[in-house]
Amino acid sequence: MVKVIFEAPSFLVLDKPPGLVTTSSETQKEPSLEDILKSEFRINVDRGGIVHRLDKDTSGLLVVAKTQGALENLQAQFKNREVKKQYLALVHGAITEAGKVEVPIGRNPGDREKFVADPNVPNAREAVTLYEPVQNFQFSIFNFQSIFNDLNKIQTRKLERSQYGIFTLLRCYPQTGRTHQIRVHLKYIGFPIVGDGKYGGRKTGRLDHRWCPRQFLHAAKLEFNDPQTGERLSFESELPEDLQQVLKLLQGDALHE
Repeated sequence: MVKVIFEAPSFLVLDKPPGLVTTSSETQKEPSLEDILKSEFRINVDRGGIVHRLDKDTSGLLVVAKTQGALENLQAQFKNREVKKQYLALVHGAITEAGKVEVPIGRNPGDREKFVADPNVPNAREAVTLYEPVQNFQFSIFNFQSIFNDLNKIQTRKLERSQYGIFTLLRCYPQTGRTHQIRVHLKYIGFPIVGDGKYGGRKTGRLDHRWCPRQFLHAAKLEFNDPQTGERLSFESELPEDLQQVLKLLQGDALHE
């Protein structure tokens, strides 16, 4: 179910649910957002009017053009960095200060389905992400034991020694729009997103999915100019219920700075 947040004559603002691929491809079997926009919303524009993308398991705000003129206008706003985006991400580890990651991103030569922050990979492009911590968390002993009650003592000690169970909720502000940018940049600085098996590691991802159903990344705010009037518009999307439940599990376990 795709929720319409706002509708204007030339564009829509949608709240994309997790599990929905944004654009169609030959390998994609299930309907994509592009398919839905063309069939259900009757948008007869290139790519169903999609201006920017969210990863399949990322939820949150997307602006969609209803006319070719609006599509070109919004694409120009993204290119000129007039669009402001804010994401919420839960990451492994304790971050206590705001920071900036400014490392080019390119396709991983060893795995074409992944990207890497490395200026030396072929076709690496400029990528900049700002971030700031919202709150630090740590599993209570009760929650830790409840979630991992099938592990033996050696496995449990290994998890504890690796400091698994310490997390930070971040606000992220991507200044550029590279594929997987936030995920790749947070991995680069050593704080991968909870539930992100692609960049956080398969083993860690499996542990995460015991208590977090998907990668914890949500497009929470979006700001741009109305392509017709030029008026500055701002939209917000609340954290979805599945991710709210994750934070409720961690609530009360905040680390004191």
